[in-house]
Amino acid sequence: MKMNLPNKLSVLRLIMVPIFMAVMLVPCFVKVDGAVNTILQIAGAVLFIAASLTDMLDGKIARKYNLVTDFGKFLDPLADKFMVIGAMVCIFYYNAMVANRNIATLYFAALVIVVFRELAVTSIRLIASSKKNVVIAANMLGKIKTVTQIIAVVAAIVEPVIYSSLGICGWVCKFPPLTFFMTGVMIIFTILSGINYIKGAWKYLDPEK
Repeated sequence: MKMNLPNKLSVLRLIMVPIFMAVMLVPCFVKVDGAVNTILQIAGAVLFIAASLTDMLDGKIARKYNLVTDFGKFLDPLADKFMVIGAMVCIFYYNAMVANRNIATLYFAALVIVVFRELAVTSIRLIASSKKNVVIAANMLGKIKTVTQIIAVVAAIVEPVIYSSLGICGWVCKFPPLTFFMTGVMIIFTILSGINYIKGAWKYLDPEK
């Protein structure tokens, strides 16, 4: 199957997800020393950032050069969800098994909220797509949600590594401030964007049909 550049970037992002997850979860299954663990976490952060950049590029290229396709409309949001949810699963599991139970608890709650939001929005999209000429465009809240998710994930991976490499301990390590703050912001915008999306699509949800 011949694909244009935006679709190739989406496929690349999808391929990067299991690679990222494997790198992040190595310390959960293989005993590694502190230096190797640091390298793995940094490598995971780099992979996630690279995957996030493909998300930004594929949409811009598709719109600029009129390369929007039905395949791209399906694959792009799917790859986004795999990327974010896969990263959050890794952060939760890694911290629950190896690093910081406080971050694990935080990310379990965040993961539940993100998954529920995506299930609700995806269900509404399916209903809206069954209506002729109905397209619910992405709004600013949705874009902000995506940005805060990326920042929160990178912070949760990198911040503990920085403190560990600097020999910092105490409450800052137990409750990394940037991680907790950005995850809280992410949760807020995840909920707000979900409510806003449901509100915008409510007129298409006829309980009598």
